[in-house]
Amino acid sequence: MADDRFARTAARVAARQDARAPELAERVRAFVLPRGDEHCLDVGCGAGALALALAPHVADVVGIDRVPELIELARERAPANATFAEGDAERLTFEDASFDLTGTLRTLHHVPRPELVLAELTRVTRPGGRVLVVDQVAPADPLEALAVDRFERARDPGHTRLLPDSDLRQLFEANELVLLRERRDVERRELAGYLDLADCQGDARGRALELAPHGPEVTTAVLGWFLVERR
Repeated sequence: MADDRFARTAARVAARQDARAPELAERVRAFVLPRGDEHCLDVGCGAGALALALAPHVADVVGIDRVPELIELARERAPANATFAEGDAERLTFEDASFDLTGTLRTLHHVPRPELVLAELTRVTRPGGRVLVVDQVAPADPLEALAVDRFERARDPGHTRLLPDSDLRQLFEANELVLLRERRDVERRELAGYLDLADCQGDARGRALELAPHGPEVTTAVLGWFLVERR
């Protein structure tokens, strides 16, 4: 179960998040350009990376996640204007048009129905509000994408599927979301540490190393950033 994996590795995930927090905060600020008065929602917040990056620049932010161990770590790091609660990204309990800005960071490839997550993000965003989606993007070549997904599932059974750029754009169009801006970041990941982050050990680790698409030492990933507006 994905939740079990995240519960086991919660402290490790939070430590990695803390080390990268200043860099993420600046990237989020520069990309989103918040006004300062937004009411925000971070879906699949984990230990609060996106919510905590937004908090200094908005009125308030709510983070939800299914893993209580991660929620507790987010609360330990939270400023006064950030709150965290358990919740299901595919079935949000908020009223329609409750938020000015909603977002999800590195979550869609962990959920069985990413289209439901994006539909829910759209529903709770007010007309004229914005949705931020940040996630690893699948290679355009289907065979390359299949190889990456096989590796990621061997590393982490909670991985479902990376979405290619074309699928993400179709989801935006289906929800009548207008693309405002986008960017790509190429991440170089030291393979041993990347496997450790998912607590990938034993036979599973050997299998992941065999399937690693860029060799046994380093892997790379393309992270897509998309800021869209609800009509």
